[in-house]
Amino acid sequence: MAKITPTTKKLLLGKEIAHLRERAGMSQAQAAAIVEKSQSRMADLEAGQSSITPGDLILLLKGFGVADEDHVQALLELRRNNHQRGRWNGVRAKYSEQFRTMVDLEENCDLIRTVESEVPPGLLQCESFVRALYTGFYEGDDLEARIKARLARQEIFVKPDPPQVAFVISESSLRRQYGPPEVMREQVNHMVKLSKLPNVRLQVLPFKTRSQDTSIRAGFVLLRIPSPGVAGPLEFAYTENAAEVRYMDDKHVVSGLDRAWARLSGVALDFEETRRFLRKVAKEYG
Repeated sequence: MAKITPTTKKLLLGKEIAHLRERAGMSQAQAAAIVEKSQSRMADLEAGQSSITPGDLILLLKGFGVADEDHVQALLELRRNNHQRGRWNGVRAKYSEQFRTMVDLEENCDLIRTVESEVPPGLLQCESFVRALYTGFYEGDDLEARIKARLARQEIFVKPDPPQVAFVISESSLRRQYGPPEVMREQVNHMVKLSKLPNVRLQVLPFKTRSQDTSIRAGFVLLRIPSPGVAGPLEFAYTENAAEVRYMDDKHVVSGLDRAWARLSGVALDFEETRRFLRKVAKEYG
């Protein structure tokens, strides 16, 4: 059976259940026995791939020794409607099945950090640049809907209680021409504009900067989603290439990329230097 696209609420609830189970010293099989389910069903629940009824959730929490009523209610609220997928309609239906998890995570994050090498990150792309990227692959109404879907992701910058969003981008993502000079100029100026938002931090890593960190080559995204429970925030690393998209919550992987982020942001231009660099590149396209 194909795996479903997990929602952020399901991922958060699954992480919380796994944390409480481990704190209670139980195996997945022992926890599953509390609600008369299989160990594989419990594994799917903890991975955000399965649902649980309110009654079973209450039984499970009692079995874990959770007595705080506020905590119980917070997790019941997290369970409420966490399966809903009806909002993937209209232009949002143009997000691929694999990428819908990323969009859902972005909308619930309090911190997003992106390292990109060869192309401006999707969250920083202007309309003319997206059009240049997509033309030749899509056409007509499908093209317009995909452009709107890409741009809709930028709504997180100005929503109530927006996330902190930081970028380290290689100079190559500014120099490689995916469209004519006027499009590239508009794209670079768009990044200057977005970099002035109070919750956006943008840094460029110029070609001439000496760094032994090779993480800039492939790029990655680090996402942090606050949790209403006691397990702590949900932290993911996202990577993609021509063959696959990967979401990783392994602590060693996330910690390693977190250290790579610290190294790269430490040697990249600071925020004001970055804006000056971007303006210089934009003029060159003029």
